[in-house]
Amino acid sequence: MTGDRPAAFVPVASEAPLLTRASGSDAVARMRERRLVREVQRGSAGALEELFRREWPRAYRAAYLVVHDAAAAEDIAQEAFLAAVRAIDSFDRRRPFGPWMHRIVVNRAIDVTRSRALRREVDAAAADSAEAPADPPAMPLSGDVVAALRELSPEHRAVVALRFLFDYTPGEIARALDMPRGTVNSRLRRALDRLGELLEVEA
Repeated sequence: MTGDRPAAFVPVASEAPLLTRASGSDAVARMRERRLVREVQRGSAGALEELFRREWPRAYRAAYLVVHDAAAAEDIAQEAFLAAVRAIDSFDRRRPFGPWMHRIVVNRAIDVTRSRALRREVDAAAADSAEAPADPPAMPLSGDVVAALRELSPEHRAVVALRFLFDYTPGEIARALDMPRGTVNSRLRRALDRLGELLEVEA
């Protein structure tokens, strides 16, 4: 990660695999990921289970930071993983699996958040009979930051999550979300400006 990480985004827990980019084990991890994807493409249930265990925490966190609803984030992450599995035969193993998966997760989370914004009414009967809400995922970000993210649009939450939770560069975010790099930079600036305002008020 470069030196542009705001102080508020310093992780509150040590989760180095999510927050650091370069390490001596990267090449080994990539080789293992390629092997898993190859075995999934060949129909291995064991490889599919291992790939799910590897990707689930990150997918869930990414979905939660966009949609801010634990139960919806679980559904989104599961649906995204199923969509990825259905398309796995066409996946190019020379590419990293994670960013491809995160693109599916984030785009689904944005769609869900938009559709929810269009229908704010709550079905009282359904709410009364609903199951207890799922617990939100553990986050390597402070509670104040996670709460402030709720005030941003889903599009701005998405770029912040990819930049500061997954340590993607703006160029990688642009490729993952299929948008110009200038749009990514603009959304990051606006999101960080707004977060700065919100966190200053809370302080």
